[in-house]
Amino acid sequence: MRTEQHVESVESRLARVRGIVQGVGFREACVCQARALGITGWVRNRTDGSVEVMVQGSPEQLAEMCAWLRNGVPSAVVDSLEVNSLRSPVERVGQFDRLPTV
Repeated sequence: MRTEQHVESVESRLARVRGIVQGVGFREACVCQARALGITGWVRNRTDGSVEVMVQGSPEQLAEMCAWLRNGVPSAVVDSLEVNSLRSPVERVGQFDRLPTV
């Protein structure tokens, strides 16, 4: 029963960060921040110039990560942040990685 409760406390969210967020170290800083918070998932650049981030963790961890995404790194300019909960079961990722651009 405890295992089920632990699994239920893990949420998954998909975020899209728009602005000047490519070529400024945003993804690498995102990896460091997520790993420091104990979050799993991934980050990748999109060909439209945005950065996409899938995060998995407790509601508290995700709130802290999303707050960080609103500002990013000092050299970034975040114009908008869109965050959506992933409601369907999402397989838990083992760590936080940087993926290739799509």
